[in-house]
Formats: sequence, C-alpha cells, structure tokens
Amino acid sequence: MVLFINKNTLASSLEAVQLEAGSGSVASYIPALQQADPAAFGCVVHYGREKVKAGDTDIYFTLQSISKVISLALALMDKGSEEVFSKVGMEPSGNPFHSIQTLEKEKPAKPLNPMINAGALVVADMLQEKEPDAAARRFVRLIREITSNPEIDICFETAASERNHSNLNRALCYFLKSHGVIENDVEQVLNTYINLCSVRVNSCDLARIGSVLGRDGQDPETGEQLIPAWTAEMVTTFMVTCGMYDASGSFAVKAGIPCKSGVSGALLGSLPDGTGIGVYSPPLDSHGNSAAGTRLLEKLSSDYQLSIFSGRFR
Repeated sequence: MVLFINKNTLASSLEAVQLEAGSGSVASYIPALQQADPAAFGCVVHYGREKVKAGDTDIYFTLQSISKVISLALALMDKGSEEVFSKVGMEPSGNPFHSIQTLEKEKPAKPLNPMINAGALVVADMLQEKEPDAAARRFVRLIREITSNPEIDICFETAASERNHSNLNRALCYFLKSHGVIENDVEQVLNTYINLCSVRVNSCDLARIGSVLGRDGQDPETGEQLIPAWTAEMVTTFMVTCGMYDASGSFAVKAGIPCKSGVSGALLGSLPDGTGIGVYSPPLDSHGNSAAGTRLLEKLSSDYQLSIFSGRFR
C-alpha cells in the first residue's frame, strides 16, 4: 500500500481549508500559548517509511492534552487496565475538558475518562515514583522512542507559565485528593501533569506517533514493538470516543478518524492501516480544538474515505 495523498494535493487541501476555516482564537489562559503564530498551519501524513508534508511542519509546539494519550499508555503498561479503570472511567463526558461538574455528581468521585483534565490528573498520580521527576523522564523517553526523535524534551518556559495559571487543575487535584482518588502529593502530581503537557514536538513527531498507534504499537520502519498491541488499541479507542472533548461525537460522525487534540492547536490522528497524521494550527474553536485542523481532517476524510467506519477499513 502507498500513501493516499501526495505533497501537492495535501498543500491544496490546506489552502482550501485556510480559505473556509473561519474564526478561531489562540488559547489565552496559558500566557506562553498566546505567543503562537495564528497564521501557522501545517500537516504531515506518515505511512511506513513515507512521509508527506505541507505547510508549517517544522514549528515546535507543546503537546498539551495530546500528552494524555501517552500518559494513559504508560499507566496501562505499568498498572494494567483493571487497576487504571478502577479510578478513572471509560465514558465520554459531554462537558468541557476542565469541568468539575461531573466529579461532584459521581459517587464516589471518579473522572469519566482519561482524556479530560480530571482523568489525566488521576493517571499522572498513578505514574508517580519515589523521585518527583521520574514520571516525566519516563514519559519523555517513551516519546523519543516512538517518534525516533532524541531531541524532544520538556519546554520549561511553558511549564512555568502553565504552573502559574493552573488554579482550576489544582482545584480538581485537591477535590480528587479529598475523595481519596489521588493518593500522592497534589503539587507533585500537578507538576507531573504540567510537565507532560509541556513536552515540545512538531507535526512530523505527531504523525509518527499516530503511525505507531495505528500499527498496534509497532515502529513503522523497524517493526519493533514500542507499545503493547492491546495498549495501542485501547488508547486509540479513547481517541475516538473522547479525544476531541465535547465535540468527539460530531467529529466521529464527520471525520471518523481516531484523534486527540491539544489547546496548543495540535491534532494527532491515527488510522488502522498504520497511517499517522499530525496537524498544527493554533486558533481554537469553542470546544478547544484546532478550528482549521479539525476542518482539514474532515476534508481529508471526505476526499479519501479515511473514516474507520467506512468500507475502506472493513
């Protein structure tokens, strides 16, 4: 099999989407993210040893909520699914990613899924070791292996900016701690969560992560098993049901691509044939997803039958 698209057609798709994407706003609640260029727009499609790029694909940005995909994979590898899902659920929330509302309703307080902030904080708690920075170091090592990019690291400037403006996440942490869901020190857990969100990547890195997930955890070039197949399958399932926050359902209908978004404007897409897609466009829609990036994936899905629910993958 060969890639479904070439550089010229991908560039044409970007250009078409730029003209029709409409409005969006760069994330403002984390000051470091406000510095992003709102005109930046890039996409990489990765399959096997092939890679097609268009637009601003060399720009580095932070993972933000895309980190939840890898942190969940780590927790599943460490603890197994039974223990992980004893503390965090599997259901879409239908609420904004930072909502505390459902935690107050659930008895006992249990985040609905690991792709919202409360759930990711519980996952970060599960990753804790004796050394405060050990979890973040393990996360970075795994990301470097998956992307084959040894230069990937935490952007400490972004982490510091986020740490100074994390009152809501801190509140979620203390709420969960008060109900016995989080076991470790709140500030240590929060610091881990922030550091994972602040790992810097580019669109090429995202596309390779998507390719590894789509190949059941195998390196697309060497075939090495980087993540257990059952783990890759589980996290990509969450990308379908919960990866686009409270727009996950509509995105599944319109695009049908397993996808995880981040408020940096990044999108990570993964297809069952081993195709990975990385997109970056900072202006966000009302759900906190990249406005132009979301529209691009919808267009690519429509033009090339990429939905996992289409005949292409049956």
